[in-house]
Amino acid sequence: MTAIVIGDETARRLWRRGRGSQKRWTTVTVLVAALVAVPVLGVVALALGPSAEIWRHLATTVLPTYALNTLWLMLGVGIGTFVIGVGTAWLVTACAFPGRAIFAWALMVPLAMPAYVIAYVYTDLLDYAGPVQMLLREAVGWRLAGEYWFPEVRSLGGAIVLMSLVLYPYVYLLARAAFHEQSVCVLEVSRTLGCGAWRSFAKVALPLARPAIAAGIALVLLETLNDFGTVDYFAVNTFTRGIFNVWFGMNSVAGAAQIAVALLVVVLVVLALERAARRKRRYHHTSGRQRPLARYELRGARAGLAFAACLAPISLGFLLPGVILAGHAVENYRAALGEAFVTLAANSLFLSAGAAAIAVGLSLVLAYGARLDGRPAVRVAVRVASLGYAVPGAVLAVGVLSPFGWLDNAVDGWMRANLGVSTGLLLSGTVAAILFGYTVRFLAISFGTIEAGLAKIRPSMDDAARSLGLTPAQTLWRVHVPLMRGSALAAAILVFVDAMKELPMTLVLRPFNVQTLATHVYQYAGDEQLERSALAALAIVAVGLLPVIILSGAISPARRDRADRA
Repeated sequence: MTAIVIGDETARRLWRRGRGSQKRWTTVTVLVAALVAVPVLGVVALALGPSAEIWRHLATTVLPTYALNTLWLMLGVGIGTFVIGVGTAWLVTACAFPGRAIFAWALMVPLAMPAYVIAYVYTDLLDYAGPVQMLLREAVGWRLAGEYWFPEVRSLGGAIVLMSLVLYPYVYLLARAAFHEQSVCVLEVSRTLGCGAWRSFAKVALPLARPAIAAGIALVLLETLNDFGTVDYFAVNTFTRGIFNVWFGMNSVAGAAQIAVALLVVVLVVLALERAARRKRRYHHTSGRQRPLARYELRGARAGLAFAACLAPISLGFLLPGVILAGHAVENYRAALGEAFVTLAANSLFLSAGAAAIAVGLSLVLAYGARLDGRPAVRVAVRVASLGYAVPGAVLAVGVLSPFGWLDNAVDGWMRANLGVSTGLLLSGTVAAILFGYTVRFLAISFGTIEAGLAKIRPSMDDAARSLGLTPAQTLWRVHVPLMRGSALAAAILVFVDAMKELPMTLVLRPFNVQTLATHVYQYAGDEQLERSALAALAIVAVGLLPVIILSGAISPARRDRADRA
């Protein structure tokens, strides 16, 4: 074996080189975090501008309605997703019944269905002119709507039910993972004390899983606040719909920014409550034993009820809407599958792939910057940069257009004054705005995945690379990236899929001549022509299945027993 001896001068030179590169990397990390924070700061600055009269008008007219509807929507969706997600997670974890192994992964499938797509489908199905009410009138002999009562799908209650059907997988995933990770000993003790399946669930498993459930419900509430397509189609005036109404209806960007800030306050309250729920109570496992838990055998009527309870959200949240969309797509494929569809798909693929590539690249910079420099300032900067997912798309859209518009006007004014040439809208009128908005919103998703992958690499790898004279950039590219290709790919896919489904930000930031699959579905479904947009909606749903497949493999239980493999 040959020993490599490095002289003192060489060692000092390598140390100075590495130290200088680390400082530059820290500077780049802070600059990236500051750039990502610009939209939120832009919204706040615009809202604090000279527009007090607009705020007073909003506060005395529409703002109370927006606040009340938003709170009711959050409360209803939160309760609905808690009941469905936690209940089904406990059934597939702790009980044995026919179809349990299939339901364990199939319950994640509704996550692929965007809320606005399911809203269009069920409105077409359950509206007065829909097939359900038509069959009901023919069967009973009714002719007019006043002769019978039927639940109104285009309502706050309808929005709560439909959004719960597609958002409950957030709670289901985290609750199921928490139930699987719980110590067998604690659950076995509850059994020796005479607790049945549901009593063990209420007294032991649920309190232990509380932090994970709270995190899942927080994600659900953030998605609820971000939704625009559902509440707009159902005419439910929430904060998100109010931003669009004030901006485009009243032609007041300042008023829209003020509503956006009010919505941002609600988001911060949700995040604060979620953190408080985790911090005030802590539950720890008393043992590390991970033996397979003997499931409660359900037979007869109980097995049938468990089967129905798991099948219902899958059928209502994915299978039935998917079959209806597929039927419309087959009937109208000649009209839908043409040059226009290819253009829509190409636009969506380009924007989503571009956002995924940028988000993964910036996530690598931020995650590795935090790994190199653990000072509080760097950690705070990284966390600020990763908060974009908590900000609704409509809020970020206002924040992106404000600084981009100012910069476009400044460049155009300088070019006119000095060169006599108008540059027009270089940023706010091009795809640059939408790529930037997508990146800011979905950076948290890619950052979390990249950070988790980077944490699996031992610090000794950095030390070894540094001893060989590699700079931090060379170490990241030549050592870490090859070791975490799987995490980078997963991050890119997750960002890609979420960008494909994003609607409110796309509606605001897209150039006038650019349509995507999401805006195409929104336009035709809003004109009561769901069949013409069914193929585009089905394409969005098909792409949405990618993260479900990834999650079904990644969130495998720690103790995978024979029943799970069946």
